[in-house]
Amino acid sequence: MEHPVMSTTPLFSLTFRAIFLLFLPISISKISLATTLSNETDKLALLEFKSHIDSPLSVLAYWNESFHFCQWVGVTCGNKHRRVIGLDFQNKKLVGTISPHIGNLSFLRSLDLASNSFHGGIPSEVGYLTRLQNLNLSYNPLGGKIPASLSHCSNLQNLDLEYNQLVHGIPSELGTLSKLEILVLANNHLSGSFPPSLGNLSSLQKLWFGYNNLKGEIPNTVAQMKSLKYFGVELNSLSGVFPPSIYNLSSLKYIALTMNYFSGHLKPDFGIALPNLQILWIGVNLFTGIIPVSLSNVSDIHSLDIGGDHFTGTIPMSFGNLRNLRWFGAYNNLLGNFSIYDLSFLSSLNNCSQLEHLDVGYNQLGGELTNSITNLSIPLTSLWLGGNFIGGSIPTHISNIVSLTELHLEQNLLTGSIPNSIGKLSSLNILNLGANKLIGEIPSSFGNMTQLLRLYMYNNSLEGSIPPSLERCSHLQDVRLCHNKLNGTIPEQLLGLQSPPLVLLNVSHNSLTGSLPPDVRNLKLLVALDVSYNKFSKEIPAQLGECLALETLYMQGNYFEGTIPDLSKLKGIQYLDLSNNNLSGQIPRYMINFHMQNLNLSFNNLEGDVPVEGVFRNASAVEVKGNTGLCGGIQELHLHACPIQLSKKPRKHFAFKLILAISIAAALCLTLFSLIALSWLKKSKKKSLAISTFGPSYQKISYKELRNATNGFSLRNLIGSGNFGSVYKGKLGPDEKTVAVKVLNLLKQGACKSFIAECEALRNIRHRNLVKILTACSSIDFEGNDFKALVYEFMPNGSLEMWLHPEDGLKQLRSLNLLQRINIAIDMATALLYLHHHCQTPIIHCDLKPSNILLDDDLNAHISDFGLARLLSKSGKEVLLSQLSSAGVKGTVGYAAPEYGMGSQLSTNGDVYSFGILLLEMLTGRRPTDKLFKDDLNLHNFVKLALPGRVMEIVDHSIFNEVGESDNMVTSWSDWTSGHTECLILVFQIGLACSAESPIDRMDMSRVALELLSIRRQIPLD
Repeated sequence: MEHPVMSTTPLFSLTFRAIFLLFLPISISKISLATTLSNETDKLALLEFKSHIDSPLSVLAYWNESFHFCQWVGVTCGNKHRRVIGLDFQNKKLVGTISPHIGNLSFLRSLDLASNSFHGGIPSEVGYLTRLQNLNLSYNPLGGKIPASLSHCSNLQNLDLEYNQLVHGIPSELGTLSKLEILVLANNHLSGSFPPSLGNLSSLQKLWFGYNNLKGEIPNTVAQMKSLKYFGVELNSLSGVFPPSIYNLSSLKYIALTMNYFSGHLKPDFGIALPNLQILWIGVNLFTGIIPVSLSNVSDIHSLDIGGDHFTGTIPMSFGNLRNLRWFGAYNNLLGNFSIYDLSFLSSLNNCSQLEHLDVGYNQLGGELTNSITNLSIPLTSLWLGGNFIGGSIPTHISNIVSLTELHLEQNLLTGSIPNSIGKLSSLNILNLGANKLIGEIPSSFGNMTQLLRLYMYNNSLEGSIPPSLERCSHLQDVRLCHNKLNGTIPEQLLGLQSPPLVLLNVSHNSLTGSLPPDVRNLKLLVALDVSYNKFSKEIPAQLGECLALETLYMQGNYFEGTIPDLSKLKGIQYLDLSNNNLSGQIPRYMINFHMQNLNLSFNNLEGDVPVEGVFRNASAVEVKGNTGLCGGIQELHLHACPIQLSKKPRKHFAFKLILAISIAAALCLTLFSLIALSWLKKSKKKSLAISTFGPSYQKISYKELRNATNGFSLRNLIGSGNFGSVYKGKLGPDEKTVAVKVLNLLKQGACKSFIAECEALRNIRHRNLVKILTACSSIDFEGNDFKALVYEFMPNGSLEMWLHPEDGLKQLRSLNLLQRINIAIDMATALLYLHHHCQTPIIHCDLKPSNILLDDDLNAHISDFGLARLLSKSGKEVLLSQLSSAGVKGTVGYAAPEYGMGSQLSTNGDVYSFGILLLEMLTGRRPTDKLFKDDLNLHNFVKLALPGRVMEIVDHSIFNEVGESDNMVTSWSDWTSGHTECLILVFQIGLACSAESPIDRMDMSRVALELLSIRRQIPLD
């Protein structure tokens, strides 16, 4: 008999299976429907997110129905539910706002939109993302408040909102984020106080609120952050004593309180309470008292900056125990007691074998320099002891510190002569021995310091001559030897420095004699020259007028004689003092065109009338007293009136009538001749006439020759087009020389005038960085139509436009690295400097942009397309040949100076603006007409908002492409160093200075060329 249970099992099993199968489709359909609805929610949220964004890199191009959204770029989905768990668009150049629909991505764990151009505010709907662990919106121009709703993201571990434009206070609700490990809100515009509730963040490891506007004290609740390792609140307006709560955080490795209003003493056991510190920056506050000796117990510290406070007492000898110390700054305090023992700590620092930077300048340190200083670490590059009360002589063995690049001993009590051995410091960039009591001669060994940029030895008692060996210091830019007892002449070798020339030379208050060497003309980038109160004689060299960058020229208190030379080209001169000399003659009329702050011609032998125009209208800016022969001028100068020469009036009146009659007759003759010539031209229109606008040195060319050279102006030979025509590649002559032929479209208004303007601009100028024009053709074609063309030297590497913005779909074979871009900028600056200041008739280009910068085989830049160029008169105010270009055309949108849009007259400042915009475009890869730039945001402001901290986020990343030749320069991100970043920032700053909105705020091209040359030398090589 069958067992009862066994007999019922199949029946039970069958029944269960039937029931299961009956309900199975319903269960599956419900799950499938829920999943489908959830997925559809994610998809719609993503599409809504996309609809608020522009993507210049087209990273969202494949967000469409062709792919499941989990396969979309930047999207990560979970394996189980196929829901969106991650959005990563860091550094994708996205532009737009963050859609509130982002809050519908309920499974999202990571949202990374860093380093883009999102503006507007952070939507409060982000608070719906309760699973969110990582939120990174840094390096965007986001504004508004930090939403308090972020406190609902209870799983948040990383919150990074640095480098935005967030305002108002830090929400106290953030204190509920118990899992938060990183909180970064630096570099915003946050105000208010430090919320005490943040003390509840017991898991927090990094807190950075630097570079904001926070006020008040640090709350004691910070002591509860037991996991904290990084605490940065620098550059705020915080106050109170050194936060007592900090002493309880023994795990801290980094403390930055720099530039606040903290005060009071540091605890004696500071180093015992915080034994793990590696970086301590508390400078530029109001701290007082002595430096805690216990700091010497912090064995891992490598950067200690307490400069700009009010610390007193001595620097502890025990600091020699800090074997890892690399940076020690204690400048601008009250350290020392004017005692002979104040420098004893230097011998203890000999044990700090990694020390690179030591700055204890501008304290109360007494004593004498001893040989102990010469035993400081070999890596030491910067030594600052200036502004103290240090006596004695400079140690002979100072040359042992072979790595020094900066040595500052100024404003002390040093005596004796300068040791000849100092010349062995061949890496020095800056040597400052000013304001001491040094005697003797300047050692000739200074010529061995070939890297020297700045040499300061002012206010001493140095004697003898200026050593000619300084010629070998070919990088010298700033030399200050004033207030000494130097004699002899200024060596011509010093004035012959070419790479680059001097920017500032001050030899005033010495006993220098002779004449000022004519080689001063070599100082093309000289900004300030002071030779006052010496014994110079003879005439002022006219070559000074070629120092086009001069802003300050002091020559008073000498024995200069003769007339004032032609200095009319010094357009940027601000201070000119020729007083107390033996100058004679009249005041030159060109001075009325100077826009100076001070002109002093007092106590000379000048005569004649004083002008009443220009700078001479401002009595506070002009001094002419002590010249008995001067008369007239404005009333405030209190000069006697000039005598009226009545006898000359009738003669002048007659001469005027005669000139008027001759002018009218000449005009009639010219009109008649023009009518005859026009008639003759119409009759001969069917003849093929080829002319050269550039004189007999250029070969004449006919329409037929140009047609054959370009295969009938075929499209296959078309290499570009511009405002008034097209450019073709062609081969001319028996040697088939490759040329570029620009054919004017004469049907376009202004094309003919553009042709004449370009001919006039280029006929008499020659410069290696200007496109070379070979000849021109003004003829008729085979159908009897007018034909005009210009023939240029061919540039095989095309235009800068092609390199910066390759056509869509065209892969860039090579890209320009940082050094190449700077070289191109230098080429452009040099060419503009020539056009603006070195041509017989100055030229304004008026249309500087990437398509008008051509590159030769070696990537040397050549400025082209002078179709809108204007020639200036000698006065620099009247624009000549303005009728030759189209009326109202003043450049290309985005590159044309803003004042042109308000009807201002053309000027060289307009070219400077265009250059600045072009420089910013070269570095960012963004055109000034980029879609990103709306409302008040333009390329200039875009860069200005990013500098300096966000520079790596706005730079054109093709600069890192590992393509092309390296030129011993960085070719990839892996080679990039902080030195490259610093150079990049400097070039950006030049672009900003050139593209300033106001013309008077823009940098002059002479200064631009100098700064770029200086930056190029600083670029680290491989």
